[in-house]
Amino acid sequence: MNIAEYFPVLMFVLVAGGLGVLLLLLGVVLGPRNPYDAKLSQFECGFEAFDDARMRFDIRYYLVAILFILFDLEIAFLFPWAIANDQVGLVGFFTVLAFLVILTVGFIYEWKKGALDWD
Repeated sequence: MNIAEYFPVLMFVLVAGGLGVLLLLLGVVLGPRNPYDAKLSQFECGFEAFDDARMRFDIRYYLVAILFILFDLEIAFLFPWAIANDQVGLVGFFTVLAFLVILTVGFIYEWKKGALDWD
């Protein structure tokens, strides 16, 4: 084994590490000095994090999360079809088309019912 065979790996590690340090430094130099309160507040959970632990949760947050997972799983089912598209032929194409039509009808139904509106 020759040590010269590992030179590309060493270059990869050096370039990746240098790019990581460069991006961190750019974030420190170009980033805001005094972020405002809205930027520092939590925004993903839908409620104030430092409050009573026994408070009621807004069901809309969970509904949107469940709908996201439901429609996001659609993509997980489309990947195998996309890879095996040549082998499944027209039967596979129309099966996936029916799958997408059913999901689109479900999405339109949720949209019309107002499940995606955040008042």
